[in-house]
Amino acid sequence: VQLVESGGGLVQPGGSLRLSCAASGFTFSNYYMSWLRQAPGKGLEWVSTIEKNGKYTDYADSVKGRFAISRDNAKNTVYLQMNSLNSEDTALYYCSTDSDGSNRGQGTQVTVSS
Repeated sequence: VQLVESGGGLVQPGGSLRLSCAASGFTFSNYYMSWLRQAPGKGLEWVSTIEKNGKYTDYADSVKGRFAISRDNAKNTVYLQMNSLNSEDTALYYCSTDSDGSNRGQGTQVTVSS
């Protein structure tokens, strides 16, 4: 199983970013996929989950209405569109085949700062 996150970077408050996670080594369309994050000095926080066909999604209260998860099973990729970013969204973002992050990639850094 390999998960490679990308798309992070430095963004100003109120800005947007789109994260991608390319999956390989397993049958992607058979798995729910999740995004999690870890802010400096804090534990791993679940952000969002999408079911196998993309019809069901769930979000943490802290990102609901600002973030949108999606997937393209033909490309073995899951996305996280992040809008209205604020400093509390600064974290290392991971995708995972598990909602607890036990099988996650190396992460992509998102920094929200002016």
